[in-house]
Amino acid sequence: MKKNNSNKVKLGASDKIVRGFGYVVITIYALACIFPFLLILGSSFTAEEVIRTEGVQLIPKQFTLAAYEMVCKGGGIWKSYLLTIILTVVGTAVGLTIIAMTGYALQRKDFPFRNGISFYIYFTSLFSAGLAPYYLLMTQTYHLKDSYFAVLLPLMMSPWLIIMMKNFVKAIPHEITESGKIDGAGDMKIFVSLILPMLKPALATIGLFLALGYWNEWYQSSLFLSSKVDVKPLQYTLYEVVNKMDQLKNSIAGQYISLADIPTEGIKMANAILATGPIIFLYPFVQKYFISGITVGAVKG
Repeated sequence: MKKNNSNKVKLGASDKIVRGFGYVVITIYALACIFPFLLILGSSFTAEEVIRTEGVQLIPKQFTLAAYEMVCKGGGIWKSYLLTIILTVVGTAVGLTIIAMTGYALQRKDFPFRNGISFYIYFTSLFSAGLAPYYLLMTQTYHLKDSYFAVLLPLMMSPWLIIMMKNFVKAIPHEITESGKIDGAGDMKIFVSLILPMLKPALATIGLFLALGYWNEWYQSSLFLSSKVDVKPLQYTLYEVVNKMDQLKNSIAGQYISLADIPTEGIKMANAILATGPIIFLYPFVQKYFISGITVGAVKG
């Protein structure tokens, strides 16, 4: 006698209509999200005169690599890529360690100063001293002018991410920590062996935020990295490339060069592809943990 092991749930007509409508809406939304990226990608390979006369192109009418050649001219862009990858990896790893340990400590019921420190961290997320005191603090007190540490430090102790990690840790019962103490484990052993394995969704979620923050970072670079620094992060390097093209177009020398020879629009499109292309491949690897992490944060927050 055969047993029916099928666990499929039979859907009624109304359920099928609702599910079909949902699929249609999600498909349209997905296409609406990916279409601008494809439009930028196609325009980055389009000749400048075509973009100026006919607008951006999904399929290039006159295929050219001029924009990418201008951006990559001199090889400096690849040094910026390597620097940004190093900053992203190091900053994400160190930041995750600091944020995870801080969030766990602030959630420990036997930590006497957790409420005061939590309020202090939350207070700094609401109020800021301003740009001038911040600049003086980083340059005069910490002496981080023209140092890559000025780019790394701000995100490593992000108050918002610490509060998010603290909310994630709420989902872990305090009895797990107590059971580790009963077995004779120290605080570090409890954190590494018992707590961290249960924080995979949180680590993936916050790690993705950190990686995106470091990859897209340009503001700190503009404040603290001067011309004395030979290699700068990718986003700021691409920003400088666009500015140089605009300055050349508006300069006296630009009057003797055809606008078609200065692919300013194509360079902007190429910059967008070079800046966003690699980092989007990170999301599929953490998608499962990211979605579950967002769900836990929504329920527990």
